Amino acid sequence: MDGEPLRASEPASEPSAPSTLSKPARPRPPAGPEPERLRHVSLREQCLAVIRQAMVSGEIRSGDIYSASALAAKLGVSSSPVREAMLTLVNQGLLEPVRNRGFRVVAMSDEDLDEIYDMRLLLEVPATVRAARRARAADLAELSALATEIETAAHDGDVPAFLDADRRFHLTLLALNGNRRLTETIANLRDQTRLYGLETLAERGLLPAWAHEHRELLTAISTHDETHVETLIRHHLRHVRGEWETTERPQPGRP
Repeated sequence: MDGEPLRASEPASEPSAPSTLSKPARPRPPAGPEPERLRHVSLREQCLAVIRQAMVSGEIRSGDIYSASALAAKLGVSSSPVREAMLTLVNQGLLEPVRNRGFRVVAMSDEDLDEIYDMRLLLEVPATVRAARRARAADLAELSALATEIETAAHDGDVPAFLDADRRFHLTLLALNGNRRLTETIANLRDQTRLYGLETLAERGLLPAWAHEHRELLTAISTHDETHVETLIRHHLRHVRGEWETTERPQPGRP
């Protein structure tokens, strides 16, 4: 998004609303009376999922300011569930409020990335190994389909699709642990390590090799080689503090 960010009171001309955000599907009306609060929470959760994914894919970018009213207009919903979703992201450390203007994506410092990387090693590595142990044929088929999506996006150089499929692959695998809180915690850590500059790396043709790592991981899971699973997920996580950290990314306090 180019130009000076506008105030939240000027959503009509705000340039920061992502162009590819899709409207969240409205919940199907219940057969009988339903409290208004339940419908409202459901819509908030849908807005939260859409906005979080737009942040991960880069549609919502660090340094730009977004008003809840502008995003709500883009999504075709009222401002209230969008604002609540954005406040949830503030509590998760992904957004920060800008007084009288809206919300801004939190930029990650080197220290932030080091801390998140350490936490992902502590949580995601053993969780992936344990999930691999529980994978069944149907799970492997679902993961294989996601791996194909990753490979296709990598071949096409489609970074948003690559990130979306990669996120779904790993969270689908982790969900096999049956621990919702663990999966949500790792998902939040993954989202905080947004991949600044990945477009440049895609231009260098590096995405197909990273996509292939998912196929290697599936092979290790299917052959019950837990040692290799651990080796592969550790290597996969090193990208966060390896190739990706060498790309240009915003520094805290700088657009």
